[in-house]
Amino acid sequence: MQLYNTLNRRKETFHPLRPGKVGLYACGVTVYDDCHLGHARSSVVFEVLVRFLRHQGLDVTWVRNFTDIDDKIIRRAQETGVSWLEVAERYIASFQEDMAALGIPPAQIEPRATAHIPEIIDLIRRLEDKGFAYQGKEDVYFRVRRFPGYGKLSGQSLDDMLVGARIEVDPHKEDPLDFVLWKGSKPGEPAWDSPWGPGRPGWHIECSAMSMHYLGETLDLHGGGQDLVFPHHENELAQSEAATGKPFSRFWLHHGLLTINQEKMSKSLGNFFTVKEVLSRFPAEVVRFFLINAHYRSPLDFSDAALAEAEAALLRLYTCLARLEEVLGRHGDVTLPAAFDYYPDTLTLEDCARLGSLSGRFINALEDDLNTAQALGYLFETVRLLNRLLEEECAEPGYLTILFNLHRGLKEMGAVLNLLQADPASMVQSLRQKAADLQLSPEEIEELIAARAQARKDKDYAKADAIRKDLLEKGILLEDTPQGTIWRVK
Repeated sequence: MQLYNTLNRRKETFHPLRPGKVGLYACGVTVYDDCHLGHARSSVVFEVLVRFLRHQGLDVTWVRNFTDIDDKIIRRAQETGVSWLEVAERYIASFQEDMAALGIPPAQIEPRATAHIPEIIDLIRRLEDKGFAYQGKEDVYFRVRRFPGYGKLSGQSLDDMLVGARIEVDPHKEDPLDFVLWKGSKPGEPAWDSPWGPGRPGWHIECSAMSMHYLGETLDLHGGGQDLVFPHHENELAQSEAATGKPFSRFWLHHGLLTINQEKMSKSLGNFFTVKEVLSRFPAEVVRFFLINAHYRSPLDFSDAALAEAEAALLRLYTCLARLEEVLGRHGDVTLPAAFDYYPDTLTLEDCARLGSLSGRFINALEDDLNTAQALGYLFETVRLLNRLLEEECAEPGYLTILFNLHRGLKEMGAVLNLLQADPASMVQSLRQKAADLQLSPEEIEELIAARAQARKDKDYAKADAIRKDLLEKGILLEDTPQGTIWRVK
């Protein structure tokens, strides 16, 4: 498997440190509000990665943390007149509720920063003993210039960081670039005892302490959004390697950000949609499909139209599966042969070869830096060929064996992506619910789309345009994609 390693800025062959076992640490959320769809992208990306690694026979330990003490949490507690702990508990529960609603299982280990204060203190003391940490007034800082590799993850020099960087002004720092490991407590703030006085951990140190506690001093994979490369992951790398003298993570994976009009979706910008808001308008599987229908390292622009396109695309997959199950159900008493020699009339030998190589090409796509977009493309290619194959329905055992194997293959590949596991007939009915009040039935819409496709093939573009216009007047938008024409309700 090839994965793009941010540390070395290239795709590299991934082999776990311990044969057959993988340790993955993915940075989680700071729990001061409901999570937005950008947080969901991170969860979906790493869940699919975990599913694929397990599908390949690897034993994966997936750790995803909660930052449950932070300036934002304390501020929210003060604004709402409740304790910081109540804020943290409320939004941890909210996150878990959102992930369950999206159909994303929890990580195996979901540690909280406040449950690992002893490990955090121990790590800071190790840094202090080696001369990498010092106490200013109340706070403890990391000496950035003492660590020679600082900047290697983000590709920045120290001078670049100083120019235009958002560096907290603190007269107690030895250097403006030094960052906080331990924050001394202020009146009214939560605090834990430490060798440096009462306080709480800085943001970066918690992830180093928790990841190494559960996965060892060298991780296989560490991931998060591209916005975490600097300073969060850069600081994690520096403090961890300074403490242990070992590489902190062999691979660093960063996914692209979810955007709205090409601007990062974030709470600070106020341009975000919560998972709850999106799920009130679109089914969970549609949302998951949307989030993996682009390469994980690419930015992904959010819109209702994009989600509607994902809904229509998913409907095409489920419609084919439902039709396939109907045909197989009608011939359930046929004994399938162990070997057969059957060539469908509706497919060429090349088409048959592509169907036969589907599973291998699907795996190859995911082995190539988790290319879910290409993997989905292979599923749609299969559906296109399968729809033609279903046109020649017969009771020939060889024919039914092909259908049986394709059905099993589609379900197995869908499981790797956490898609196509619902009952197809029920899912088709659910996805078509929006069309219930239309002037045309979904079947009539599909017939008109087929007639338009034939008109375009015959170069009768006036007729094709008339069909599109007629559908638009009836509230149906068409979009021509490489996988075929999809429709959605206006």
